[in-house]
Amino acid sequence: MPSSVIKYFSYDAATEALKITFVTDMVYLYKNVPERMYKMLKASGSKGRYFNRHIKDKFKFQKLEEE
Repeated sequence: MPSSVIKYFSYDAATEALKITFVTDMVYLYKNVPERMYKMLKASGSKGRYFNRHIKDKFKFQKLEEE
């Protein structure tokens, strides 16, 4: 999963929660993200571009403790 912006991400289908760890080690939990959007992010050639266009500023989120 090479990305210049996103280090790691995971998805919990039961809660529709998308957890993203950025290369800066900042961790955010995005809420009510449809599973199809997670799958599109996973399949995207540019994770950062997909995130910026389809997830950032479109879903409620909370900042978690850095990992």
